[in-house]
Formats: sequence, C-alpha cells, structure tokens
Amino acid sequence: MNLQGDAAKEMTYDAIVIGSGMSGGWAAKELCERGLKTLVLERGREVKHLQDYPTTTMNPWEFPYRGRLPLEVNEANPIADRCYAFGDATKHFFVRDNEHPYIQEKPFDWIRGYQTGGKSLLWARQVQRWSRFEFEAPGRDGFAVDWPIRYDDLAPWYSYVEKFAGISGNRDGLETLPDSEVMKAWEMNCVEKHIQQKIKENYRDRDVVIGRCAHLTEPQEIHKQQGRGQCQGRTLCERGCPFGGYFSANSSTLPWAMRTGNMTLRPFSVVHSIIYDEKKGKASGVRVIDTNTKEIFEYYARIIFVNAACLNTNLVLLNSTSNRFPNGLGNDNGLLGKFVAFHNYRGTVSSTFEGFEDTYYYGRRPTAIMMPSFRNVRKQTEDFMRGYMSFYTASRASGQTETIGADLKEAVSKPGIWHVSMMMQGETVPIESNHVRLSADQKDDWGIPQLITSVEHTDNDVKVMNDFLTQAQEMLDKAGCKNIRPHDSDQAPGLDIHEMGGVRMGHDPKTSLLNKWNQLHSCKNVFVTDGACMTSVGNQNPSLTFMAITVRAANYALDEINKRNL
Repeated sequence: MNLQGDAAKEMTYDAIVIGSGMSGGWAAKELCERGLKTLVLERGREVKHLQDYPTTTMNPWEFPYRGRLPLEVNEANPIADRCYAFGDATKHFFVRDNEHPYIQEKPFDWIRGYQTGGKSLLWARQVQRWSRFEFEAPGRDGFAVDWPIRYDDLAPWYSYVEKFAGISGNRDGLETLPDSEVMKAWEMNCVEKHIQQKIKENYRDRDVVIGRCAHLTEPQEIHKQQGRGQCQGRTLCERGCPFGGYFSANSSTLPWAMRTGNMTLRPFSVVHSIIYDEKKGKASGVRVIDTNTKEIFEYYARIIFVNAACLNTNLVLLNSTSNRFPNGLGNDNGLLGKFVAFHNYRGTVSSTFEGFEDTYYYGRRPTAIMMPSFRNVRKQTEDFMRGYMSFYTASRASGQTETIGADLKEAVSKPGIWHVSMMMQGETVPIESNHVRLSADQKDDWGIPQLITSVEHTDNDVKVMNDFLTQAQEMLDKAGCKNIRPHDSDQAPGLDIHEMGGVRMGHDPKTSLLNKWNQLHSCKNVFVTDGACMTSVGNQNPSLTFMAITVRAANYALDEINKRNL
C-alpha cells in the first residue's frame, strides 16, 4: 500500500515500537516521555490494567475444575500446557498452539503471550543485575563474540529501571551479583536460614541471599504516581495484579507512555516486515497485517524499535527482505537467526528436613532463595564452560492422612514435614547450529512464513547440569536434609522462557548484527533491544537486563535525533 499526501501523513510517526511487552513498554515510555509521537504495534488484543484481568479475584471454588483445565484443552495445547503458569485462571493470556503454528526441527517449547503487555503479565518477576563477569566472559573464555558493552555501561540504566519498576531485596555487597536499587526484602523462613548458614559454614565461594523480585513492598512516590500499590503476597501474579503490586508493562510503562499524549497503540497488528528505502539507505516504516481483517497497512517513522520478543524479532527481521537485504534486514553476514541460546533448567533436587517441627511461617512470598554462580566466575576452572545460579525454597504442606470427616479436617489443619527443593538456572553457550529460520513453503494464517526452530542442548549443558546435581546434593546433605533425590527433567529448550540471541550485539559487523547502541550495523535507524540482542545469556534472569538495555538505547536514539544524526 503506497499512500500520498494527507493519507501518508496520518500513517507517519516519529517512532514505531514493534511489541508492547517487557522491553517494548520501556521503549514506548522513553520515546513518548521525551516527545516523540510513537506508534506501538501489538499483534494480539488490548489488555487494560485492572479491567481486563477476569480471574484476578476469583476463589478456587469459582473455577469449574478448581483451576485445572479440561482434558481437551490440555490436549489441544501441548506446548503451552507444559508451562507452569498455564491453567484455567491464565489460559486467556497464552497463545493457543493451533492458531500460531511453528516448525520444530528439534524440540522447542515456544511459550508466547499475544496481548498488550505480552509475557510481562506472566513472568516470574525475578530480577538480578549481571556482574562484570558475565559481560567479560565471552571475550575472556573465547565463545560467542565479545560484548561491546560492560557492566559500567549499563549500571546507571539498571538503577533507572529499578527505581521506576520497584524491586524488593537486600543490598548484599556481592561482586558476583551487584546490588540493585531496592526496597524492603521478603524474609527467609527458619529452614531456609538454617540451610543458608550451613552453606556459609562449609563453602567460601557460595553466597546465599533472598531473591530480588519486581514487587512493591514499600511503594515510593513514583509508584503511587503510576497508580500502583503494595504487593499483597497473594502469589496469583500471572492472573494480572489488581494492585499493580508487581511490575508489568500493563500497570506501569504503557500507561505512563499513554498519559504523555504521544503514544498510539494499535492492537491486532501482525508485523509482516520492516520496509527498507533503497534510495535513502535506511528503514522507512513497517508493513502490518490486521489480525482480524487481513488488510495490509504501512506505517512510517524515523526510527524503529523491534521488541517483538526474541524469536518473533528474529522472524520479523528475517522476513524483511529487499534488494539490499535479500536474506533479511541487516543480514549482510548471514548470522541473523543464529547463535540462539537459553537457560538450562533441567536439574532439580528435592529433599525433606527433620527439625523445626514447632515452627511455621506466615503468608506467601513471591520469590525464592538464590545463590549466584560459583563456577568459572573469575577464570575457567572446570571441565565445562560457564556455570549456573541456584534457587531453593523450604515449605510445609498439611499433614497426610487417609481418613475422612472430622479426622481429615483436624489432620489437614496441622503442618506436615518440611520439604526442600533446589533448582538450577544454567548458562548455555551460544553455538551457530542453534538457530531459527523461515520455512520456504509453510505459512501462517497471515501469509507469513512459519518459523523453524532448530535449537538443542549440548554436551556442555549436560555437564553443567550434572555438576549442579552433584553440588546441590552435597550442599543439602551438609545442611542436614534427608531423602535427597536428584532429577533431570530432560525438558526441551524454550520451556525456560528465556530464549535469547539471533540478532546479537558485537564490535564487528562481520560477526554480529548490532552495535553497542543496539543499532543494526547496516541500518542505523532500526534498534533491537529485546532478548534477540543478547550476545550471551549469563546465569541471571534476563528481563532486568533487557529493560536496562532498552532504556539505554532509546535515550541514545533520542540524543542522536536531536543531533540530527538519525
């Protein structure tokens, strides 16, 4: 569709943001706040904070299956059904598998949420900064390519994001896990504190701290201005929080952007491709297909931020072909879609703990106990590359009984034995063969090529998992736990929901797609700041880093516009 005159003017903005989720919301906030008329494109429906959380205050008995799903729904959604958050209370925030097919050349569980806010409504809300070791590791140990930024480049932007989003936790003074801007932390229970103490007594290289999470324990003035309130500890977060107690694009960045008067949100907009202007040597706009009518529209802008979530960002760029870029926008080196990586969640260890029978805990807590990686931190010391974060929790369920009636009521009112669970979050090393590409012959309902996922675990991932299982069992044993059982879930990549890469940052246009400001090397007015931009994946939960990278790039873009460089 080519428009002229007033029609083209109505379709023209200062900036376009593709995606309204975790990073897209931040891009919209920054661009709008500094005066750019910004179009935000979302392929799914609009979900407004408060009014579009239909199950957020429902009680268990109000669900026909007490929160579980009918068998036919589970069978119709075999991918989404593997996600911990998928249930009767949340199914409306998940993509239906049969409506958005993709091709698994190798097993990959692609978890998606197509609506305003994307997966920021569903995320686990755990936030840790990267340390200098994560940014230095590829260059130091010779994998992927060297990061073009370091911790000091991102530190002020971490602080900026944390203050606005709201983070609970302690200032722990760890070099391996730099301190965040935090408010009051959640508390460990007695068994968790006991395990923390035993690990401290037995290991010099292992630090155990309460998890940092994006929950408001002491709302500050900036959060009240957003209309958000204190976290109530309901742990029903994936239903959407009516209090705004945890950070989501819906409750925070998008409303903030909207109130500037500079944001236009267009839901039901499947992005087909980015339009490249051969004469001007830059991108001129975005081609969109209306989700419902299948009508095609073109929107134009000076700069474009691609924040469609990692794999969809790869898809959009791969499908953005032109005479200049026959293999995808910015893909001069043929690396677009390659070096996709993820977090290794395969290893877990369960156990019981005898003691503290006279002690219990109060309420619910939206975070676990965490331990930064202690493997290969300052140098390569193991027979595998990189390492893993660990998380654990201790809890008591009700007593077990086979009785009924009054005896049953009395039994379930008393807490049973303590249970302890520990899990890994392992760093995987990006390799070229782990990639995504477009199908040559299979398309979706909007005529866009389906994405082919070809991503798998490596022998290194198995070594990392085995080391975790060994170390976790040893730590729990030293803490006095019993009935210690290791487990390898053997789950496919993707279920971690931490996929990253494919459009990685780097110094050299021959080996990377983006520069240190997240601009495509060969198309400087296109920025990629979601998980696709990551050069490596670190050990930490990634969302905080996505957000910090986004605000850094957005403010750079705004400065360059003011200098007339974009």
